[in-house]
Amino acid sequence: MPVLKLNPAHFSLLLIMLFLLLPSQALYADENALSVSDTGGAIEQLKQLDLADLLEVDVTLDDVFDIFDALVQQQNVQVATGSKQSIARAPAVTSVISAQDIEATGARDIDEVLEMIPGFHVSRHSTAYNPIYSLRGIKTDFQVLMMVNDIPIDTLYTGGRNAVWGGMSVKQIARVEVIRGPGSAVHGADAFAGAINIITKNKNDIDGTRIGSRLGSYNMRDVWLEHGQKLGALDMGLVLEYQTTDGHDPLIRRDGQSTLDQELAHYAIPALSFAPATANLQRKNLDMNLDLGWKYWKLRLGYQGHYDTALGINYNNILDPKSRFEDQRYRADLTYHNPLIADNWDVTTRLSYLDMQSKATENQIQTRPGFTVPVTTGQDFLNYPEGIIFNSGINERQMRLDVSAFYFGFEQHSLRMGAGYSYGQLYEITHETNIDPVTGMPVPLAAGLLNLSDTPYVFLPEEKRKSWYVFLQDHWKFYENWELTTGLRYDHYSDFGGTLNPRFALVWQPIPKLTAKLLYGHAFRAPSFVELYNQNNLIVQGNPNVKAETIDTTELALNYYVNDRLHLGVNIYTFNWQDALQFQFSPDLHKYIVQNNERRKGQGLELEARWKVGKRLSLLANYALQRITTKHINVTSTSQDAYLRADWLLMPKWYLNAQLNWVGSRERNPVDAREDLGAYTQIDLTLRYKDIRYNHWNLAFGIRNIFDEPVIEPSTISEFGEARLPDDLPMPGRNYFIELSYRF
Repeated sequence: MPVLKLNPAHFSLLLIMLFLLLPSQALYADENALSVSDTGGAIEQLKQLDLADLLEVDVTLDDVFDIFDALVQQQNVQVATGSKQSIARAPAVTSVISAQDIEATGARDIDEVLEMIPGFHVSRHSTAYNPIYSLRGIKTDFQVLMMVNDIPIDTLYTGGRNAVWGGMSVKQIARVEVIRGPGSAVHGADAFAGAINIITKNKNDIDGTRIGSRLGSYNMRDVWLEHGQKLGALDMGLVLEYQTTDGHDPLIRRDGQSTLDQELAHYAIPALSFAPATANLQRKNLDMNLDLGWKYWKLRLGYQGHYDTALGINYNNILDPKSRFEDQRYRADLTYHNPLIADNWDVTTRLSYLDMQSKATENQIQTRPGFTVPVTTGQDFLNYPEGIIFNSGINERQMRLDVSAFYFGFEQHSLRMGAGYSYGQLYEITHETNIDPVTGMPVPLAAGLLNLSDTPYVFLPEEKRKSWYVFLQDHWKFYENWELTTGLRYDHYSDFGGTLNPRFALVWQPIPKLTAKLLYGHAFRAPSFVELYNQNNLIVQGNPNVKAETIDTTELALNYYVNDRLHLGVNIYTFNWQDALQFQFSPDLHKYIVQNNERRKGQGLELEARWKVGKRLSLLANYALQRITTKHINVTSTSQDAYLRADWLLMPKWYLNAQLNWVGSRERNPVDAREDLGAYTQIDLTLRYKDIRYNHWNLAFGIRNIFDEPVIEPSTISEFGEARLPDDLPMPGRNYFIELSYRF
């Protein structure tokens, strides 16, 4: 089994951190020395240390960053059941990341935030370096449900966040709640390996006006505005943020065209690949979020615009410096929540709308101009002098109505029940190309691109999906310190049928500081429209006969609050993943077609620790080990990762955050002849100045990958073991940012 190894530079930094810890412990060995209530010797001691300002600091220390007392306190989470519960007693393995955590670590995008979660790793696609979320070893775009304010934002088209995901800014985030493990009994489809719920800021989270800006490496620029105020009986919260970056320009030494050039070299066909060259990853993002609250009503409006998004590397793993995409998302939800509508009743009704529009804004060239392929085993060749161009536009809308209620009229029982309906459709699918769909021959660009929209040759029909669900959940305190939560949800889909998803959670708290949980859940993932309906594609073909993939997970979780300063957690789980959907090569069709023919089993271990070392220092650490066996090829792969975070009050108003992310060696697929990827350790530092008493100025300096560690993420291979990007995907080296904001 691989073990965690640090090079001398990393080890030195850890020694420095431990050394810095010693004076902090000595200073606060006597807890009463810094008590505000001690107006005698403590004040004199502080004056001698020239730290009298700490008298004010102590009062509001936990309002600055959620890293001191609040770090080990029992936080509440809503994503597990729909109502607020402490993490320790919630019937799921959950994590919460607050806006204070995000600020302390200097995270700039939701992907950086999620790296704090035990067993969660963000890998990368080659195309536009889109994120791949890996949770508990399940590495995919689709098996982790992403929600904003309890509303799914995954697309019908891909089943994930989108074909080209431009990221999500963090200034609008109040907190992020994550379920590790199945959540379909509560949230329905795609809460397979887990669920992510992003809660946006409201008036109470902002309470005033703040403007800010951030500058960084790779020509990164970021400006934002936050405003929250009360207008009579109306609460208003508004966040605007604009980001632009050139990307980190990874050097791609060989791409898919390089491989093809090598194969055709003996035909004396000139090489066409751009490689070695850097991949263009520039993008511009605009995020807006408006939150209006009045009595029991809440209206939230959101917008995400991703402009001038470069692919960098296209879907065929070929360097593409020119292709651009544009993606826009509109969110709206109107929620009525009345906890006092009647005796023992708490009712919530929500109507929501999501509209997503994406299109190519520059010609998307699938192959280089001059692309040549042999037609037969002889000397006949087909040449595409201007390359193969495929421009697509995908528009999608989703509408949902959800009604749920809690009933507390039974002794020792609380019931939650609900139902909902959703309607989703693809509309205005556009398809332009320079290839005749009948003959496969190129059409000169001078004659214009062929518009295949609204024809039988379009790559994806404008399909729709209707679904409805009902659920019932019972929370039963059947004995002193024993609680049982049972839930059952039925979902029915118009395009592939129904699925029933149960879950059970037994929670035992033998002493106030110790909680044990035994959990079981069944979850499913609905096939995406690409997997069902993709057509007229030279490489992949959809299959309308596939069914949903399912998973059964059993977990044992222990949470122990040793004292007010130390919290320990252990999670052990096993899962059985059935009917996994995969594109598999069909010799008859000469294409990849979707099939339900894979079964996987997995086991894992997660360790967590939170330690408030003193009033100036807190530590957070986690470690995860995952093992997954793919049954049809009888191959077991093991992966590990670890995370260490330290937050230190250097002096009044100055805070230092250090993060260490260790990813263990990653095993290749058995048909992949390349060597396994080695482990890496990345360390990030953020130094922040924050005026606690007046909370006007906020200044931060950040260094990412401080030791310039060569971080590499694996590229994919074909079913035949061909690596189209043989040297994988280089990630950013050492980079910097500076941030300044002012609160009015």
